Amino acid sequence: MKALLTGNEAIARGAWEAGVLFASAYPGTPSTEILENLARYQEVSAQWAPNEKVALETGIGASLAGARVLVAMKHVGVNVAADPLFTFSYTGVNGGLVLVSADDPGMHSSQNEQDNRHLGAYAKVPILEPADSQEAKDLVGLAFWLSETFDTPVILRLTTRVAHGKSLVKLGEREERGLPPFKADPGKFVMVPANARRRHVAVEERMEKLREFSEDFSANRIEWGKDRRLGIITSGISYHYAREALGEEASYLKLALIYPLPEKTIKKFAEEVEELYVIEELDPVIENQVRALGLKVRGKEVFPILGELSPELVAAGFRGQGEEVAAPQEGVVPRPPVMCPGCPHRGAFYVLKKLKVVVTGDIGCYSLGVAPPLSAMHSLICMGASVSNAFGFQEAYRAAGGEGPEVVAVIGDSTFLHSGMTGLLNVVYNGGRTTTIILDNDTTAMTGHQDHPATGMTLKGVPAPRADLEKICRALGVEDVRTVDAYKLAEVEAEIRAALQHEGPSVVIVRRPCVLLKGRGPKGYYVVDQDLCRRCRLCLRLGCPAIEVRGEQTWINETLCNGCSLCEQVCPFNAIVRGGEESE
Repeated sequence: MKALLTGNEAIARGAWEAGVLFASAYPGTPSTEILENLARYQEVSAQWAPNEKVALETGIGASLAGARVLVAMKHVGVNVAADPLFTFSYTGVNGGLVLVSADDPGMHSSQNEQDNRHLGAYAKVPILEPADSQEAKDLVGLAFWLSETFDTPVILRLTTRVAHGKSLVKLGEREERGLPPFKADPGKFVMVPANARRRHVAVEERMEKLREFSEDFSANRIEWGKDRRLGIITSGISYHYAREALGEEASYLKLALIYPLPEKTIKKFAEEVEELYVIEELDPVIENQVRALGLKVRGKEVFPILGELSPELVAAGFRGQGEEVAAPQEGVVPRPPVMCPGCPHRGAFYVLKKLKVVVTGDIGCYSLGVAPPLSAMHSLICMGASVSNAFGFQEAYRAAGGEGPEVVAVIGDSTFLHSGMTGLLNVVYNGGRTTTIILDNDTTAMTGHQDHPATGMTLKGVPAPRADLEKICRALGVEDVRTVDAYKLAEVEAEIRAALQHEGPSVVIVRRPCVLLKGRGPKGYYVVDQDLCRRCRLCLRLGCPAIEVRGEQTWINETLCNGCSLCEQVCPFNAIVRGGEESE
């Protein structure tokens, strides 16, 4: 039987077919749907973890018990999980473990464009890369075989286009696997220095075996074209871009195991062609290794190192046009992302801009607080950095003996639980007075409304204890903890002003469910009374997509308005009135 699946759906299916018993992840685009789909299989214990490090550490525990395990995350999540990953490379596995790294060339939803092929090689674990959904499913099974055969975790690296693109997939049946009796082996799994030194030797021996294996790996293949003048070495989605751009005019060495590379196969392929090219997205990872073999090869001097490739860019590279094709089309109106009408984050940023404070931001929908007209965010680094950034900003001025501007950290509920708590603990421990605003919308909204420990629901839809943000902050040592309704602007402003005056660390929890959560948002809509409107345009400073300017008049688009009432609150002339059902 065949089905039309995205790469993420195919990976979930492949994990199920491979007999996976446990899976864990923290949601992050483009990897989120892997766990969401895997959770539909009753045979798999699939869970959201508070962060990627916890996800991998839990997966390692399940592997230690003998289960086959899949752990998924976006590329920057592997940074968070790097600590256990590097040591797990030393210990090896009991049950096979596959770590899915979903990279994001083009930064469609990411703060950087890192290439995790480097990180896998750095950790000395094999890396597989699928080119489409069928390969995504098939390589999961091969990855588990590799993991258990060579006693290693395996990275399955995919990119946004493979994760979200759809293609036909031939489905198989599940391979049921029980758990073997647990056998203690502290010399293998307890990484005190004496044991770790011995395990490092095992890692290097494993890599030699993998290099030999790579030469005969069935998923690596050569496809000869009409003639052999032009040879292309490629992998992943770049393979399809090259095939579409060049067709049968070129010959291809299509790689699925991209670390370690099959060096002998590459040399033989190079001997058969007149010109050798490497086509790959982002860094010249394969190209540099091919060049290190003493082969003459072209790559990044022809194809861009930034962003995604495309068939057009590949073709343009061979025509010598470089990155010119990537220029945006003239006349296309840009459509930057904006906060939704009724978004509970909007009011807090409106107040922060009014207060003229420095705002250190974090990863989430609220990152859009940087965009005009709110323009109320001054830094964004990584998950959980906002609190530590704000504290460091204040400490710099304190060390210099001067009075700096007021600074506020802004972080979401899911991100606070992911990695913001330790930053807040650091503020308390080191005597800071940082004000932290937790924007609690009761979901992980940016990646598609996934649950987390404070929502009261697991990935499987099972009710769970709710983490209490107020109690957590107080347990961390914050005495001044305030909670306010996100839709009450005057109260939001008053609480933030009071928190800024507090001598110690303070937390303001600005709370309202995400407006897109069904049945939990406000009701009704608002309209502009044109007889009362004075065209002051103060309402436009909210940046709400539902507020429009038509000629000289300001209007509210009733089909977009969610009835949050913020515009009514900022209008000094009472010209914005309720036009529909009462808001909550």
